[in-house]
Amino acid sequence: MEYTKKSGFVALIGRPNVGKSTLMNHLIGQKIAITSDRPQTTRNRIQTVYTDDRGQIIFLDTPGIHKAKNKLGEYMVGAAERTLKEVDVVLWLVEPTTYIGAGEQHIVEILKQVKVPVVLVINKIDTVEKEKVLTYIGAYEKVYPFSEIIPVSALKNSNLDTVLEVLMKYLPCGPQYYDEDTVTDQPMRQIAAEIIREKALRCLKDEIPHGIAVTIEKMKEREDGLFDIEAEIVCEKDSHKGIIIGKGGVMLKKIGSSARYDIEKMMEARVNLKLWVKVRKEWRDNDTYLKNYGYHKDM
Repeated sequence: MEYTKKSGFVALIGRPNVGKSTLMNHLIGQKIAITSDRPQTTRNRIQTVYTDDRGQIIFLDTPGIHKAKNKLGEYMVGAAERTLKEVDVVLWLVEPTTYIGAGEQHIVEILKQVKVPVVLVINKIDTVEKEKVLTYIGAYEKVYPFSEIIPVSALKNSNLDTVLEVLMKYLPCGPQYYDEDTVTDQPMRQIAAEIIREKALRCLKDEIPHGIAVTIEKMKEREDGLFDIEAEIVCEKDSHKGIIIGKGGVMLKKIGSSARYDIEKMMEARVNLKLWVKVRKEWRDNDTYLKNYGYHKDM
């Protein structure tokens, strides 16, 4: 069978906190990956789908590539590096700078093993002077033979049409893997858990380390269409539990209220959300806990 439309897989890579999830959410047109100003927000490989008249792009948003400090970090870096072997195009997102640091050099070394087109996207150009953009492009041109270099602002939706156009150009012709209405392959439970984790990160800010996970213990629809969702926020220390709950339960209510709003929007249904907090000491270095919380090495 001869295919006439473009179709394929694009890995979205970059160091933590460069805006990968924000870019993907804007390209898809709705929120799939969680965002916060904390690094390493994305922990699992998130698959999202963009479809138009030209074809279909399946984005794999990977965890940020960084130096792992625990088993969770090793899992995250492994997930990102494995993804590069399974795609048709790699999209590397960076910030506007002329300094190519050790982290970026590490990614360059990984990309040297890649046999598919690599498109560099320089994000956050809304934060720098326009005349300096060419300087940033020049700096990156010296370190790797990119197929294309595109300056964008994911937050301001600037130049994202060009990103889609270029990706379609480099993808092969192929079948449509998903229905045109599909935007992600993530189960509803996982998206709900990620939304709760995002709200916790945003509400808590710098009060606790990044070591929290969220599990959905119950998700059930009533006859009237309302969803009952029960979730656990897992932390590593008793002192963290107190901070997450807050005085008189204020912080936990704030997290729950904020998460419920987004979950209801996503599910297009009313939600009764109940949150609990559990302590699991050093869960980020425990294989059993990592598996229970959805961080599988074979994913």
